[in-house]
Amino acid sequence: MNNELCRMTGAEFPLFAFSHCRDVVAAVSRAGGFGVLGGSSFTPESLKMELDWIDAHVDGKPYGIDILIPEHQAVASTISFEQLVEKIPAKHRDFVVALLAKHNVKIAPENLISQRRPPTLSDVGEALMDVAFQHPIRLIANALGIAPTAMIERGRQYGVPVAALVGAKEHAIRQVNAGVDIIVAQGGEAGGHCGEVSTLVLVPEVIRAIKPIREVPVLAAGGIMTGQQMAGCMAMGAQGAWTGSIWLATNEAETSETFRQKMLQATSRDTIRSTARTGKPSRQLRSAWHDAWEGSDSPGALPMPLMPMLSSQPLAAVDRAADSGNPLARELVTYFVGQGVGLVDSIRSSREVVETFKLEFADAFGGLCTALEE
Repeated sequence: MNNELCRMTGAEFPLFAFSHCRDVVAAVSRAGGFGVLGGSSFTPESLKMELDWIDAHVDGKPYGIDILIPEHQAVASTISFEQLVEKIPAKHRDFVVALLAKHNVKIAPENLISQRRPPTLSDVGEALMDVAFQHPIRLIANALGIAPTAMIERGRQYGVPVAALVGAKEHAIRQVNAGVDIIVAQGGEAGGHCGEVSTLVLVPEVIRAIKPIREVPVLAAGGIMTGQQMAGCMAMGAQGAWTGSIWLATNEAETSETFRQKMLQATSRDTIRSTARTGKPSRQLRSAWHDAWEGSDSPGALPMPLMPMLSSQPLAAVDRAADSGNPLARELVTYFVGQGVGLVDSIRSSREVVETFKLEFADAFGGLCTALEE
């Protein structure tokens, strides 16, 4: 395919696959799509290992990285890890311990709080960027707020397009004025951090809003699980699709076996936009975890980055317990996923997903062309 987005990134087929799993990223790029590694869950040292591995397994095909650097910090980046831990109230810790115990999940007190400095602080984001630009990435994206000036400047220095995710046309205008090269218009159907405007409305709204400023390629995101949907978004003016949830149901995904099985059973109405995992609204598969945090005895979610410090280790323990056969733990199992989960009907390889997208896209595009001829 030949459009401005493909020329900028080297993508053969503009199906962008966001994943925290290096295997998915490499497999998608090898199959002709464009893998994007979610880099914020790594330390600078582990990110280097992941990108080194991708370089060795991507067969020279293009890939990118997504780093989460919030525009507004809940705490100062100069705060120490110990000071951050102290900001997590005892009532919140006790609430999590009691919730796990109710579902027969045990966790040692020393393992309750994540022992690494949150990746959402700006200094950690800068360190991750240092690593990213040492590799042959073809795109770097920022997922929360305006892309940092340092990211845009370094992108230009290294010839790497900078993308930014937005959930409203006002955000897109600010990003374009800030200098980003690609806009990812992500509708409220999306998994993870998202806004409230639907993809069908947001994509043309963003395209119309930024056009008077300058020409910037737009990727459509949010609930896109098929090639037909991708073709529809491109008919609206997008130059490709940014996808995430579809890759969670692949053989290579980082998700637990229990979660993949829950995906197969879920409907589009089984997700929730909640602060009960990261402290910012993000769409996840609804579970007993969310029901508890919404309950009358809940202490309420903490702001980012405190909430992920409190939730990440317990939810990892829940996954392990559920995969080991604990039926009560299964009730708590959750992960970021969009409303498109209702379209997941099987566990496939990442290559199969890419090939299916291509066939579905071609079929939908052919149908449009036939309709025009008639």
